[in-house]
Amino acid sequence: DFSHPWLNDSKKLTEARREQLRPIIEGEAVAWAVGVVDHEEIDEINILNASILAMHRALDALTVRPTSVIVDGNRFKPYGDLPWATFVKGDGRFGNIAAASILAKTHRDEYMMRLHEQYPQYGWDVNKGYPTAAHREAIAQYGPTPHHRMSFRLLDRQLTLDF
Repeated sequence: DFSHPWLNDSKKLTEARREQLRPIIEGEAVAWAVGVVDHEEIDEINILNASILAMHRALDALTVRPTSVIVDGNRFKPYGDLPWATFVKGDGRFGNIAAASILAKTHRDEYMMRLHEQYPQYGWDVNKGYPTAAHREAIAQYGPTPHHRMSFRLLDRQLTLDF
């Protein structure tokens, strides 16, 4: 039953508004958790399965067991015996999905800022990991980092890492 007048689809909120909402959500929600799937797992299982795995990991980390799960989009895999439902554009219709979306985005943006400190030439402070033209140019010039998803074709020719 968490609600706040600013809650909305995270993509419709400014970065500043998302950052304002994060401590409110974390402080007032009955429970919250963020699931993380790293780039190597994403390369192994693909982005859709990684998104679902991250949701399952977040559910695993909750301090309060939910009675059901609702998910933004049209794909999910059962989580134990909990009933679940998917809703296309659910983050614009349900406060808990909007809150989850905001937490996921702000935590990911925070991670991208930490990566930017290590690798400023990739512009992760601005592109947040999305393959903008400038990001693709940086990969072409400097090569991929150990944090890049190698299954995602960023350039005309696929780069590989030799570790």
